[in-house]
Amino acid sequence: MKTSFELIAAFREDQGKGASRRLRHAGRVPAILYGSAREPRALSLDHNKVALALENERFYSTIITLQVGEVTQQAILRDVQRHPWKNQIVHLDFQRVFEDEKLRLPVPLHFVGEAAAPGIKTEGGMMSHAKNEVMVECLPKDLPEYLTVDTSGLHLNQSLHLSDIPFPEGVVAVDIVHGRNPIVVAVHSQRTEEEVAPAADAAEAPKAAAAPKGAAAKPDAKADAKKPAAKK
Repeated sequence: MKTSFELIAAFREDQGKGASRRLRHAGRVPAILYGSAREPRALSLDHNKVALALENERFYSTIITLQVGEVTQQAILRDVQRHPWKNQIVHLDFQRVFEDEKLRLPVPLHFVGEAAAPGIKTEGGMMSHAKNEVMVECLPKDLPEYLTVDTSGLHLNQSLHLSDIPFPEGVVAVDIVHGRNPIVVAVHSQRTEEEVAPAADAAEAPKAAAAPKGAAAKPDAKADAKKPAAKK
């Protein structure tokens, strides 16, 4: 089982908003550890160490060792709650991980070869990423830190789907399992200013040409009023 991060935690017995508020004032982050049909355990962790770990992309998609005294438990991060305006982590959710139990976790996509893609290099296109991560299912020992997407062969108006990404042995995409195959990245044409300007002019032309309702009828009505009445 691969482990990339280790955090020291402490069990906490006090529950409720007041207890959590006191923990935060003391520089601690309240957390919960759950999963695998075991009782959830309330924890607390050092805020600064957690904040530093959260700056690393790998922290969200790798296995974490939580050490509480002499006891260790492998886990994955399931949720992070942050204060709406303070630079503060409010709460963390961890799920227990065991070697023989498959897990589902979003894994980041790393795109390579964009500068060499013919659609970008010689055909004047631009590349757009439809996905930046993909949900995978695997045993903990097979969990990849990221998946590589090679875009170097893409031409204009071409795309790569999820099924085009190579997955390590033992790792499957949840979307594929459920019969979905979404686009991951595509190369499409750029709209230049010259193309946009005529379209805007064309949109404005009907507005300028259209006369206000009833404007054309007024001169005719006045002209008819000046005409002498027909003699009987």
